[in-house]
Amino acid sequence: MTIETKPNSDHLIRTITIRGFKSIPDLKLELGRVNCFIGANGVGKSNILEAIGVLGAAANGVVDDEALLRRGVRPGLPRLYKTSFETIKTPAHVGLNADNDLGATYRVSLLNPLEKPEPAWSFKTERLTDGDSEIVSEGVRNKKNLNPTSGLAALKMVDVEPGSAAGLLMKCLQDYAIYSPNTPTLRSMVPDPQTRSPVGLSGGQLAEGYQEFAKEFLGKDEDLLDQILDLVDWVSDVGTTSQSSNLLSPSIARTKQTLRFTDRFMQKSRNELSAYDASEGALYVLFCALLCLSPKTPRFFAIDNLDQALNPRLVTRLTSQLMPWLERSDAFLGSGAKRQILFTSHNPAVLDGLDLTNPEIRLFAVDRNSEGHTSVKRLEMTPELTARRGEYPLSRLWMMGHLGAVPNV
Repeated sequence: MTIETKPNSDHLIRTITIRGFKSIPDLKLELGRVNCFIGANGVGKSNILEAIGVLGAAANGVVDDEALLRRGVRPGLPRLYKTSFETIKTPAHVGLNADNDLGATYRVSLLNPLEKPEPAWSFKTERLTDGDSEIVSEGVRNKKNLNPTSGLAALKMVDVEPGSAAGLLMKCLQDYAIYSPNTPTLRSMVPDPQTRSPVGLSGGQLAEGYQEFAKEFLGKDEDLLDQILDLVDWVSDVGTTSQSSNLLSPSIARTKQTLRFTDRFMQKSRNELSAYDASEGALYVLFCALLCLSPKTPRFFAIDNLDQALNPRLVTRLTSQLMPWLERSDAFLGSGAKRQILFTSHNPAVLDGLDLTNPEIRLFAVDRNSEGHTSVKRLEMTPELTARRGEYPLSRLWMMGHLGAVPNV
């Protein structure tokens, strides 16, 4: 069967709508391929990523602690998920929906009583469309023969063509995950509680993921490895080994594969370092590159705190590589599919790596209004901002208060 797609469509999720979730009473986002969310601590950047995680769990049929943890969402009591402000009434349900550029829509409202929370959230309403046709169109779930904690759209996917607009949208949502790497897990000092391929949500199995990707792709494209290594000037080569006795102390726990970094400044007899000894910046760069490039990474994913453990100049250079890496991964994905990334940051230097003249690279300033509600404003290169950028970099303009979402400390 041949699936017709719209001209110029990239199989991307274009719109996310969030209502009644944590600090977000009402929000609509228009996404590109690279989406950066900046703002102070506590304004709701991570809440945006987590709302999409809840939507992904719903698309997969069940919203409970296990499904949320699997996607990198922090589990909590239902009363902590629902919007709760002095100025507005606590909503009965959380409303979420997504649309892709092929015309498909998935919309869901979820219930979980504040006083007597259930292990699994229940579906109040659910709607899935494939362009002009309705696949699931259910109002309030009061039918006795329906399990309120099981999504209908997930069950209907067995009858939906995987390459259709609805099939592609649901697959993106179901596979969505929030990655939050930390140094001990990247070094393989502690296990990753949420394992994945190519890497776990906290950065686990980085050596195994890199080994697999290098074997399949880097041997055919040496320029790609050079692009990665160019970000970490002291590294001349990266590899893996299962014979780590020369790299690790016998007292250190080890995984099956160990990363091996070659330091170009050290003597050849002692210039190999493991992930235990290498700078954490090199690990974070390798982690981000692998996520952007590997065909096993979800097509729609997020990284919380991309700038973690990186110096400002490296943050800028890493950010500038995100779109080129995603574009290189298009060939690995095939079938016209393209990958999207959402990420949060507190570091002003991240802005200087964003080419905002490219409409697929989008910058969102996240703040809280006078009532405490999370608000989001997309920052575009207006003539005024372009003129100011001629005098100062975006990072400086942000700190000077010209872009909004500046920490009020």
